[in-house]
Formats: sequence, C-alpha cells, structure tokens
Amino acid sequence: MKSILITIGQLLFSLFMYAIGTVFFALALIPGIALVMKAWLITAGMHWFGKLFIIGSSLAGAYFLFGFALIILIGITRIVFRLRLKEGDYPIFSLGALNWALCGGLQLMISFTFIDFILLTPFANLLLRLLGAKVGRNVQINSKTIADASLLEIGDNTVIGGRATVICHAVERGKLKLRKVKIGKNVTVGLNAVILPGCEIGDNAIIGASAVLLKNTKVEPGSVYFGVPAEPLRPHHHKEETGGAEIQS
Repeated sequence: MKSILITIGQLLFSLFMYAIGTVFFALALIPGIALVMKAWLITAGMHWFGKLFIIGSSLAGAYFLFGFALIILIGITRIVFRLRLKEGDYPIFSLGALNWALCGGLQLMISFTFIDFILLTPFANLLLRLLGAKVGRNVQINSKTIADASLLEIGDNTVIGGRATVICHAVERGKLKLRKVKIGKNVTVGLNAVILPGCEIGDNAIIGASAVLLKNTKVEPGSVYFGVPAEPLRPHHHKEETGGAEIQS
C-alpha cells in the first residue's frame, strides 16, 4: 500500500511540474511568437526568398527571446516565492524535499532548452545569481550540470570547466541531505570534474580534469587535486605531475 501511495505521489508531482512547465513555456514564447507574426505580416508581397529569410530569421530570434524570457520568469518566480534551499537532512517525503524538487524542476526547464547557448557568457552567471547562487566577478562557467544553486558560492575569477558537475545534495538511506559548496577565488575546476555536497575549495586551488571530490572534502588554498577520489599532489611531485596532466576547461 505504501509503495502505491509513493507512486501516486510521484505521478501527481510530475503532472504538477508538467503543468508549471506548460505555463512557463507559454509565457516565455509570447515575445517570440509576436516577432514571428510581425515578420509574417511585413513580408506579405515580398519575393519568396526574402520572405523565407526574414521569417527564418524571426524564428531563430524567437528562440533566443524564449530562452531569455524563461530565465527572467524563473528568476522572478524564485525570488517572489522565496524558493531557497537550506542545509539539513530531510525525509524524502517532506516539505524540505518538495522544495528541493521544485527548485530543481525550475532549473531543469532552462538546462534542457537553452543553457548551452549562454555558457561562457555573463548570462550564465546571471542565471545562477537569479537561482540564488553567490557568484563573484569574472567567473567563467562552461558546464550546465550545476545544481542546487542557492547553496553554491563561487569566488572571483574562478573557472568551472566543461561538463564539470557541482551538486549540493545527496540521497542516502531515505534522507535528502543538503550541504553548501564553497569555491574560492581564482580556482580552476577541470573538465568533467565532480564536486559533491559539503566541499570547500580554497583560493587558487586546482581541481584536475575528471577528479572527484568526495563529500565534505576541504581543499587547502593553492593546492592541486587529481584522481578518483581526488587527493592532493605532494609538493615535490607538483611540478612533474601537473606537467603531464591536463587541466582543461
């Protein structure tokens, strides 16, 4: 009986998120649809090639209008409804877990539709700030797998490499565990690196490509971490080993 209730609850929540997504997408599509309709009207009577080019351009522009409108809508929604995650342990079926699922669902709307076009631009930083993250100046973000933004802090001049994963949650033994992730200034997080909940990375540190920082790892300022699980390089091997390793972003 309990498993049936759980399945029904998951189904109802999924349908609720589909409904929310429908409303958000509909609102975000309005500017783009208006642009395409305008293009259709002004090209009446034009040569077919010119008409197709203008309408095609309006369709492309409509997609970008949709993406930026969606970012703004989700950011405003999060702020108005004060959707912010708090550190703690929550039963899977609790208000805390429901809040986490809702925040994640809003972020996924952008991740699955538009975020690839804003990576390595100031718009990626703006998105994270709107989602509640603390993001410093000149931060370069080249990954869309950054979750739980309101528990994330990133310092000035830090680089998050391509396809790096930064998450602030774990599900263990029936509990959702939320922990902050703090990344200092001038940090490099390499290609495909994984940073798990509770990690703190000091200023000027380097997390090598494909390294995995286990939960609650404390990285000292200026240190270099490689491997699975990630471990610090010894000082006398630092120069030799980093010379052959790839720290990609």
